[in-house]
Amino acid sequence: MSEALDGLLELLDLEAIEVNLFRGRSPEEDRQRVFGGQVAGQALVAAGRTVAPDRRVHSLHAYFLRPGDPLVPILYQVDRIRDGRSFTTRRVVAVQHGEAIFHLSASFHVEETGLDHQAPMPATVDPETLRDWPTQMAELGDAVPAWFTRPRPIDTRHVTEPWRATTPADEQREPTQQVWMRADGRLPDDPMLHACVVVYASDMTLLDSTVLPHRAEVQNRELMMASLDHAMWFHRPFRADEWFLYEQASPSAFGARGLSMGQIFCRDGTLAVSVVQEGLIRLV
Repeated sequence: MSEALDGLLELLDLEAIEVNLFRGRSPEEDRQRVFGGQVAGQALVAAGRTVAPDRRVHSLHAYFLRPGDPLVPILYQVDRIRDGRSFTTRRVVAVQHGEAIFHLSASFHVEETGLDHQAPMPATVDPETLRDWPTQMAELGDAVPAWFTRPRPIDTRHVTEPWRATTPADEQREPTQQVWMRADGRLPDDPMLHACVVVYASDMTLLDSTVLPHRAEVQNRELMMASLDHAMWFHRPFRADEWFLYEQASPSAFGARGLSMGQIFCRDGTLAVSVVQEGLIRLV
């Protein structure tokens, strides 16, 4: 297991300080705000700690309300909305400085059998044929911001070239991209932990697809991007430490907001997770 992944697992191991109340911390990094995937992952951990082990998360809906302060802990307050015979619902509010910074609703479901169909996995290439993120960044030399080169807990390999400010403005791109991902090391056999790691990873690249067609507009401009809301549906079992393909597309960008949709496929073609996110895309 990489040191970065070990650090992520420590972040996801929340401290229980009272019934339905948990405390999480942020990594000791020079960040202006807490990474959204971290808050979402920690909030799901808090919800999962109050749910029976025979129930797995099947959906979550979240809003990012305020930027998180990376210098102070985050309190996660869990509200046990409902415990039914087959479904359990939890609401989590993340609090800093006496104010809510994040809100999550999550639903958990016992395992059942039923109808089964899915969208096919799109054509792609094997992840082993692609450069990893450190290699891609090293090729850019001094043009890369320092925080781009920090060790990452998720091994990401772009099938299509990632968005970069150094790309020529006249290069045309569709608002779509494919990224192979996996945790950078072996994880324990805990389905909830795998779900939380994928929640963390799902926020790493999704919003980037909204700016891919707009090279000319953002060239030499300061671009403010932030997640506004995030929704996920967990369809089938998966492991976050095995390669999964993150197929991403942006159907719309307007009014300083952009919408992105993602599908996460296991390597064998199984559709595991669907993701939708709207984000702020403001030209400063």
